This record gives sequence, structure tokens and C-alpha cells, in this order.
Amino acid sequence: MPDRLIIDLVDFAHHARSHHGKIALCQFERLHDYLAADSGELQYAVTGRLDKDGKPVLQILVTGEITLQCQRCLGELRHILDLNTMLLLAQNENELLRLDEDESVDCILAARDTDVLALIEDEIILSLPISPRHNEAECSIGPLNGQGRVAREKPLGALAELKKLH
Repeated sequence: MPDRLIIDLVDFAHHARSHHGKIALCQFERLHDYLAADSGELQYAVTGRLDKDGKPVLQILVTGEITLQCQRCLGELRHILDLNTMLLLAQNENELLRLDEDESVDCILAARDTDVLALIEDEIILSLPISPRHNEAECSIGPLNGQGRVAREKPLGALAELKKLH
């Protein structure tokens, strides 16, 4: 990804800095494996601040549209991204281990040379559905019956006709 934005996370948060922009989907190297098409762009904003306890946090906002592949029909599936992630910044490994025990908090190790766009890409990948699928009515494979199979009029009707010939 060209034009990397490398920041010191703690300094960024302590000085309440922010950065925003747009990035083309084709620039995300790892996200490309999850996409059915890599055209278009996403808007992002990264803001640092101190939380109510004086701890440094990083807020990541990402909006836009991506195209995934439906795991049922293998067709293209439009997916809207509207991410709003708050990351608590741990100063060292011990603090990271302690904060990681609290499942209600997302925490990362604050590095002096963090690639912001790679961090944004991580958050996008973490937000993706495990098995993206169209709604049943929208899927090109057809509606499903109650047993999770494609509903067809008479799927073995052709075999029944062959049986009648003998």
C-alpha cells in the first residue's frame, strides 16, 4: 500500500490527533483475499484521545461498500461497512496481558511505528461475516426449504419418467 501513514500511537492519542481520508480497495493487500471485486474506495477516520480514566485510546471509523462472495450461490454480495471501533492502547506487554483478560475491551499494544492503514485493514477483516450469504429470496441458487436444501418442484422427476419407460 503506497503512502503509508506511520504514527506513534501513544503520542497520537495524548495530543488528540486525527487523520482521515479515502483509500482504494485495491490498496488493501490482505483484504483482497476476502473480496469478490476490489473496485471502489472506503472512507476512514482515525482519532486519538484519552478516555475518562486518562488512558490513551484510538477510535477507528470506516465506511463504504465492499463486494464479497456469497457462500451459497458464489455470486457477488454487496456488503456495507460502517465500523466504529475503540481500541485501548497498552503501554507494554504486561499491561496488554492484564487488559486482554477483560473481554469487553479491545486492546492493542501501542507501538511507536504503527502503520495506520494496516490497522484499518485488520479492523475491516475482523468485522467481516464468517460465511457471507445473500438472504434466501435474493440468492441466485433459489429459495431453501425447511431442511436447508434448495427447494425444487420435483428434483427427481426426470428419473421417475425414465423408470416408466422400462
